[in-house]
Amino acid sequence: MENKISQSVLKEAKRLLMITAGACIMAVNIKSFIRAGNLVPGGFNGITLLLQQIGRAFFDVEVPYTLINLLLNAIPVFISFKFIGKKFTLYSCLMIILSSVLTDILPGYTVTQDTLLVCVFGGIINAFAISLCLKAGATSGGTDFIAIFFSEKFGIDTFNYIFIGNVVVILIAGRLFGWDEALYSIIFQYASTQMLHMLYKRYQKQTLLIITEKQEEVYEEIKNITHHDATLFKGIGCYRKQECNMLYSVVGSDEIHKVVTKIREIDGQAFINIMKTEQITGRFYKKPND
Repeated sequence: MENKISQSVLKEAKRLLMITAGACIMAVNIKSFIRAGNLVPGGFNGITLLLQQIGRAFFDVEVPYTLINLLLNAIPVFISFKFIGKKFTLYSCLMIILSSVLTDILPGYTVTQDTLLVCVFGGIINAFAISLCLKAGATSGGTDFIAIFFSEKFGIDTFNYIFIGNVVVILIAGRLFGWDEALYSIIFQYASTQMLHMLYKRYQKQTLLIITEKQEEVYEEIKNITHHDATLFKGIGCYRKQECNMLYSVVGSDEIHKVVTKIREIDGQAFINIMKTEQITGRFYKKPND
């Protein structure tokens, strides 16, 4: 019992540490890269920075980043609390508040004056901060809530669709403040989205076709690791003209390495074909957000 409690405490402490690190990285990235390149990063962070820029340019008013960001996130937080998960939402709120406050209070440091470098490396750092939060069971707020909601509902990776919405925000900024920064901001957003795909794979899926003589043992490992089922096909190998067994299963991309490693331990002669799966319909186990 005590061991379970200590493991739970350790797990929550790890989540808090990852979220805090993500918030710090995001705030530093905003102050040192995004503002240095005068970029609009898209999402609610981008809308917040855009509104701040509008306030300075047209009304000579400096609106606090924290105030705007918290107001914008109010509705997505409600949707997340109701449809995604309560603890997930609370940790996300912690991320939003921390990153907002740190953006207001941390000093900025210009790493480079090269706008293209700012776009590429700022986008990579932005994706790293977001992925830290997602892996800790939280989001950075705003459009990430929307992406998670639709990914959970339809079982697809929706971050590319969110990228399209972000481009719309950036184009509005371009119309108001100039197209150079807007076009550079699209590069920033593209780099961030593609890096996020590499770092966070919860909503990406892979199809496994496994030819093995130890189908029962392989299936048990797939079921134990992923909670997914498999289908057994009987066939004839064309070269040896012998009966063979093929297991078909779809698993999450974040689980694929562990599954393949276990299959290799069970049957070193197994033939494994791994294919990217764009979309599936029907019953598919998804680990719930808490």
